[in-house]
Amino acid sequence: MKNETLTMVGLYEMAMASTSSRSSMSTSAVVALTDVQKEYDRGGTSVTALDTVSLSLPAGSYTAVMGPSGSGKSTLLNLIGALDTPTTGSVVVDGTTVSTLSEAERAELRGTTIGFIFQTFNLMPRLTAIENVALPLSFMGVSRGERRDQAASLLADVGLGDRLEHLPRELSGGQQQRVAIARALVADPSIILADEPTGNVDTETGAEIMELLQTANDNGNTILLVTHSRRIAEHADRIIHLQDGDIIERERLDGV
Repeated sequence: MKNETLTMVGLYEMAMASTSSRSSMSTSAVVALTDVQKEYDRGGTSVTALDTVSLSLPAGSYTAVMGPSGSGKSTLLNLIGALDTPTTGSVVVDGTTVSTLSEAERAELRGTTIGFIFQTFNLMPRLTAIENVALPLSFMGVSRGERRDQAASLLADVGLGDRLEHLPRELSGGQQQRVAIARALVADPSIILADEPTGNVDTETGAEIMELLQTANDNGNTILLVTHSRRIAEHADRIIHLQDGDIIERERLDGV
């Protein structure tokens, strides 16, 4: 999974974000896509990346998305992550219709509502672990002391309480992904978008990463996970199967 548009620029755009707290858990949808079509111009030719897709993510749900390369997974993440807008149809995130927002308003939505976890970690190389985790809060008007307290607490939760002052290059891949998970959680987002979060770590570390995501979901966080691995997808409550821009199957997993 490539992350051409899922870049760290989103973090800097949080400077325009205001502090907001998440509403209490309900059964309402955190994300709702209705008849979403996304087309791109490729040298004068229109290419359909998503074709009249409708999808609802209830609060507290855990959904995995699977599909071959070119199936529309990246486009789906970009639309739900407010990094792009649909050609037709509507994308509603936490009660807000994304296509009605300005660039600044979409940046605010990303900063206060959505947590991103990337396959390639996307940590700031010159910031320590605690500074990376605290970074989103610095754009939300949170005091320095509180930022450090919240970041330190989350790093302890993911097993890095003794690595607060380490730079990314001083951490293993699994440790860097733990920092990234803590960063995604620090602003208490309504939804976490995880793009191949185990793609750059070994199997054992991947299992530990998935345990952290399960804990986040158990604590009430809504998660949308993109993966090529059936084994990883089966951590979710259901699997959405994409092919050629269409949802071809909505699979409920046993015991859910």
